Amino acid sequence: MTRDRATIELRLEKIADLFDPFDPFPMPSRDLSKSAEDFIVGWAREMPEALALSLIVHVPEAEARGPQAPALADAIARHFNYRAERVRGDLHELIRIGRVSLMIGLGVLGLGVLGGRLVSSALGEGPTARFFSEGLIILGWVANWRPIEIFLYDWWPLVRRRRLFERLAAAPVRVLGYSQSS
Repeated sequence: MTRDRATIELRLEKIADLFDPFDPFPMPSRDLSKSAEDFIVGWAREMPEALALSLIVHVPEAEARGPQAPALADAIARHFNYRAERVRGDLHELIRIGRVSLMIGLGVLGLGVLGGRLVSSALGEGPTARFFSEGLIILGWVANWRPIEIFLYDWWPLVRRRRLFERLAAAPVRVLGYSQSS
């Protein structure tokens, strides 16, 4: 880790080990394997958010000079840009669900307050009327639990994950060769 950049290092036997073996596309468009992504993201989460990230991929000398090495940075950037876009879509969907849930919750709350008043006027001020009146108001507040949860808490992790993927997409990637005897 330098002063302005945190480095994540991987050591591989082949560059292809970094990618999903079931993905039929050529390397710049291939997805990283789940284990490779988990490793990189796990280390990136440990790094201070204020620092830019960089990746160093150690491979045997022959792999480092091979045709896949120059395309590795682009492949990793594409993968994490795609992941950031997916999370951005998840965030937009969550906010949309939150808005719809809020409209429903406010409607249920309004009906609960109105229903509570109707029950009170129909049954008077006795314990039975109070039970049903307050029960309807509580139902209205419970109907707002999910939208409140979405707008206060649920969006933070998605924004943090999106930022992490964006940092990883912007990370410069260096491929360094090592001798097979080391």
